[in-house]
Amino acid sequence: MNTQAELFEAVQTYFDGLFYCDKEKLDAVFHPAASLFDVEKGEIFAEPIASFNADVGGNAANSPHALGQQMDAEILMVDYLTPQSALVKIRFRARRNVYQDHLSMLKGENGWQIVAKVWMLEKVMAEI
Repeated sequence: MNTQAELFEAVQTYFDGLFYCDKEKLDAVFHPAASLFDVEKGEIFAEPIASFNADVGGNAANSPHALGQQMDAEILMVDYLTPQSALVKIRFRARRNVYQDHLSMLKGENGWQIVAKVWMLEKVMAEI
């Protein structure tokens, strides 16, 4: 499998982890030292991946899949710094919320993993 196919497979694991609120998939695609960042009202918020994975991965009953939503996810851009490092910009809808993420990804001994995520809420839809 080529580098791009492997990278896209890892991003699909991320999409699946979010869509099904699957902790195992999220644990597989995030490096254990990863953190997530966003900024609201001018303040930077940082969350360690273990906290995020516990919140999202423990919410299968309210997952987009469980609520009958169709997967709505796309890769918007990939920028390779090296063959083993890339920035992937994605859009993902979870329930009424549409998010954009910048995923910093590295390819190491466990394949492609997200090492940092910067995200923003793009919009809130009227319906699920």
